[in-house]
Amino acid sequence: MAIKTTKTLRLSFRSSEGKSTSMILANAADNLPADKVKGAMNKISGANVFEKDGVAIYAEPTAANYIERTVTPVFDDSEAEVKDAE
Repeated sequence: MAIKTTKTLRLSFRSSEGKSTSMILANAADNLPADKVKGAMNKISGANVFEKDGVAIYAEPTAANYIERTVTPVFDDSEAEVKDAE
């Protein structure tokens, strides 16, 4: 059983109603420079394509963070169950 670590990029925005919202990118490149990320976020907010009930969901970029998640298995019998079923 191997420890699995995944890294995602969370782009945080404020909606046109002032509520916090985010977009999570699972396969983003590592160590992107802040100016490129902020520029991409400005393009997303400027495109005005993400709207629901007249509210711009990604109206204003507020932050960007890499999130690392580590999963350490305690046990995993899932493969054993498949072999037993055959």
